[in-house]
Amino acid sequence: MSTAETATPGLGLTESEHRRQLRRALIASTVGTTIEWYDFLLYGQVTGLVFGKLFFPKSDPMVGVLQAFAVFFVGFVGRPIGAAIFGHWGDRIGRKATLIATLLITGAATFAVGLVPGYASIGIWGAGLLTVIRLIQGIGVGGEWGGSVLLAMEWAQTTKNRGFLAAWPQFGGPAGLFLANVAVLLFSWLSGDQFLVWGWRIPFFLSIVMVGIGLWIRLGITETPVFRKVIEEDRIERVPVLQVLKRQPKQVILSALLRMPEQAPGYIVGTFIFTYATTVLGAQRNFVLIAVLFQAVLGFLWVPVAGRLSDSIGRKNMYIIGSIFVGVFGFIYFALLDTKIPSLIFIAIALSLLPATTCYGPQAALIAESFTPRLRYSGTSLGYQLASIIAGGPSPFIAAALFATFHSSFPIALYIMACGIIGVVATSMLTDYTNKDISAEYHGV
Repeated sequence: MSTAETATPGLGLTESEHRRQLRRALIASTVGTTIEWYDFLLYGQVTGLVFGKLFFPKSDPMVGVLQAFAVFFVGFVGRPIGAAIFGHWGDRIGRKATLIATLLITGAATFAVGLVPGYASIGIWGAGLLTVIRLIQGIGVGGEWGGSVLLAMEWAQTTKNRGFLAAWPQFGGPAGLFLANVAVLLFSWLSGDQFLVWGWRIPFFLSIVMVGIGLWIRLGITETPVFRKVIEEDRIERVPVLQVLKRQPKQVILSALLRMPEQAPGYIVGTFIFTYATTVLGAQRNFVLIAVLFQAVLGFLWVPVAGRLSDSIGRKNMYIIGSIFVGVFGFIYFALLDTKIPSLIFIAIALSLLPATTCYGPQAALIAESFTPRLRYSGTSLGYQLASIIAGGPSPFIAAALFATFHSSFPIALYIMACGIIGVVATSMLTDYTNKDISAEYHGV
């Protein structure tokens, strides 16, 4: 068989068969991450609108919001735990089986959130149940991202478009945000004054339908050629999580730090904005939800473009541009919001995800390319999810605390700028493996 006919050496796949498997992998990873992020981000939308009032009604409104965001943060604590658990199994038994498990865990936890009684029914136990469920949800999501990215990227190993192809699982982030907001907006309209009673629960129940669709898609995919090569060459590590921390600690740490300009501002503009806009700016709930819908659409349209650009100018260059964009935009964002002019508030919210997604597009390939194949699921998952503790999880809480302390948005903009600076420094220290063979052993491990 000629070289032109064989797309995946050693696996006997023709070029057309390889393309078919690549398409299935892209669909499975993109749909799966969309569902997972719908589950995880839905919680964030409802936190700013409902949970402070429903589970902490005895507190001052701003204190109740802080308490609700503290529970929100617990999900981010679970994400590195999930990364370690599922990264281990993803590097030992494969990407496919692990991704099926993460989908089921996250979906079940999301459905359970809709069943939790409020403070009026069982007192503080409602918040306790919510905390446990949120932790389980975070564990499931923690194992999802690494596998989804590898599912797409490791089928794309023989192409020069890894940044573009690995960006499609990233598409699931803003796409999940879009679906979460559509669900909340729809049932906000339908339930009206009953939104705090039952309207907010329905979007959580709908998750079980989406999980069924995702499960059906993932059961039909094939294991990646890179992992199959690792099996054939008998290079499976006994404890891959420990090995990646021993052999590639720099990559794990830098992967976490370079996410600061993407994840921390991303959760401020996508989650904290509900609290800020409704309580400080006096905007209506549905107005903010519609603005965030536009934010999500622009975000998921830009993600694959940013990923494709990274194939042309290099992963690091694209990411540094995005980090600078984030640092500058924070000041513009809050300046527009604080005018309290509805049209300018809408524009600020609608555009606010573009800086973060400039980083988010090339991020998957940038991180995954940094790790050797036999440790890649563990390494990418740990690095990516450790950022949840230092960036995404605390950022809405930090933003709320800064505003409660200084009664000004300027300190929040300074915080966003600091995240951008950290991103530039961390990315500069990471080796750029754009377009290098990701199926080979490298980094001296």
